[in-house]
Amino acid sequence: MSDTVAEASQSRQYTTFSLDKLFFGVETVKVQEVLRYQPTTPVPLAPGVVSGLINLRGQIVTAVDLRRRLGFPERPAGQLPLNVVVRGDDGAVSLLVDGIDDVVEITPELFESPPDTVPEKVREMIRGVYKLEGRLLLVLASEKILQFESQES
Repeated sequence: MSDTVAEASQSRQYTTFSLDKLFFGVETVKVQEVLRYQPTTPVPLAPGVVSGLINLRGQIVTAVDLRRRLGFPERPAGQLPLNVVVRGDDGAVSLLVDGIDDVVEITPELFESPPDTVPEKVREMIRGVYKLEGRLLLVLASEKILQFESQES
């Protein structure tokens, strides 16, 4: 719970995006860039959450399908994902999302623990939620999202 307390102790900025009708965010300080769809090169024997590799100006970046990672249905045919490139301990990773929204700054008093209505697989990977006007912002714990190899291989 110390992560949750630390999360709520100060105002933060989040880069927000949509995924299967839900509204998610990651800390903006961890986002390297946001890109349109980039073709991926499949990786044989990679965990199922890995969509492939993208070439980002000469840097090879793993593309993780966030729908698969969170246990959501596959993206509808013909809908191309967008890339939110985040920095992890092992370098950059691209999170494939459905749509990009804004950067929002949230005050700590709006922070709450994840509600029980959030599916368990998703709840394990979010720090908490912020109640915004008309919707909830689910804040991803990017370090947990990127820990998939031993679990999903």
